Amino acid sequence: MTPILLIDDDPTARLIITRTLKQQGYDVAVATNGQEGIDLAKRLHPKLIICDWMMPGVDGLEVCRQTKAMKALSTTFFILLTARITVEDRITGLDTGADEFLAKPIDMDELKARVRAGLRIHQLSQDLQKQKHMLEAELSEAAAYVRSLLPVSRDHTAVRIEACFVPSQQLGGDCYDFQWLDEESLAIYLVDVSGHGVGAALLSVSVLNILRSRSLPRTNFHDPTQVLEALNQAFQTSSSGSFYEEKYFTIWYGVYKQRTRMLTYASAGHPPALLLNHQGSALSESVPRLSRLNTPNLPIGMFPDVEYHSDSCTVAPSCQLYIFSDGVYEIPQSDGTVWGLDAFADWLSQVSTHDDLPLDSVFEHLQNLCNHHPFDDDVSLLQLRFI
Repeated sequence: MTPILLIDDDPTARLIITRTLKQQGYDVAVATNGQEGIDLAKRLHPKLIICDWMMPGVDGLEVCRQTKAMKALSTTFFILLTARITVEDRITGLDTGADEFLAKPIDMDELKARVRAGLRIHQLSQDLQKQKHMLEAELSEAAAYVRSLLPVSRDHTAVRIEACFVPSQQLGGDCYDFQWLDEESLAIYLVDVSGHGVGAALLSVSVLNILRSRSLPRTNFHDPTQVLEALNQAFQTSSSGSFYEEKYFTIWYGVYKQRTRMLTYASAGHPPALLLNHQGSALSESVPRLSRLNTPNLPIGMFPDVEYHSDSCTVAPSCQLYIFSDGVYEIPQSDGTVWGLDAFADWLSQVSTHDDLPLDSVFEHLQNLCNHHPFDDDVSLLQLRFI
C-alpha cells in the first residue's frame, strides 16, 4: 500500500478522490483542513500529498511551504488542486515548492496519471538520497584513511614539528610529511594537487606513498632537484590514457642537515615557505626577520624534461619555518578582497616576536578571517621550530 495524504475542506471532493485512489490500491489518509494536514504529514511521512489550494485558515500554499521545509518530507511529491490557472498563480505555486498542479473540476483519469507519475518521481528521489548517503559514507571512510596517513606532530632534539590539515571538502588534494632520511637529514614536503575530490585525493596519496617509501628510481632524496625532476617524470599529465591526465600538483620539498644547520629546498609552483629568525634584525632585536624560501620552478606534471633548481640557507637556533598550501592565505574578505600571501607574512612577522607561537593560534586566526565558515580551499600548514 502506498501512503497518500489528501487535504481538502470540500467533503464531496474528499469522497470522490479517496474512493478513486483506493480503487487503485493506494492507502489514503484524509485531512479536512490545512493544519490537520500538516500534523498528519509530520506523523505519517506520506510519499505524495494532494492538497487543495483555497482553504480557510492554513491554505494549500502554506501547507506546501511547511511540509517542504521538513527534511523528512522534502522529497514528498506535492500536487496542488486549484481553479486558479493563470501563469502567475502557477509560478507562485512552483516557487512555494509544489511539484504539480491539477485543475478543478478534477478529471479522475488525469488524477490517476499524475499520482502514478508523482510516485515514480518520489521513488527516484528516494533512490538518489540513498545513493547520496552511501557515497557520503564511503567518502567519509576515504577521508578518514587519508587523514590517518598524515602525521600530526613530532618532537626531536633538533626540531619540533606541528601540523594542521583541514580539507575544504571531505576529500582534499593536499598532503605532507616529514621524515628523517638518516640521523642527520630531515626531509620535509607539502603537496597541493589541482582540484578537489576523489581524483585529487588519489593523486595526493600516490605522491605521498612514493615519497614516503622513497621509491623513485635513481633519485637521491637528499637532493630536492632530483626529487622534483623524478616526480615530474613519474606524473606527466600529458600521458595519453593516464589516470593523472590533466592533473598536476605543486610541491615544496626541503632537506635540513642537523649538523651544519643547512636547509636545502626547491619549490615547484608552490607558495614560498616562510622562515622567521627570532634573533632579530639590525633595526630591532624584538622584530623577527622573515625570509621567503622558494625557487621559480614549474608545477609537477605540466611539461616533461623540465630542469628544476634548488636553493639553500642556514637556519639559526630558535627559527620557525612555516610551509603551507595556498588555502592558508587565499581567504576572501567581506570587502571583496583576498587576504593574500603578503598579509599572511606580515601577520606572522608581527605576532611571532618569540618562538612559542602555537600552531593552534595561527589556525584560529585563519578561522576568524573567514568568520568560521568552511574554507574555500584545502588548508595545510606545517610549523617547524628549530632547536
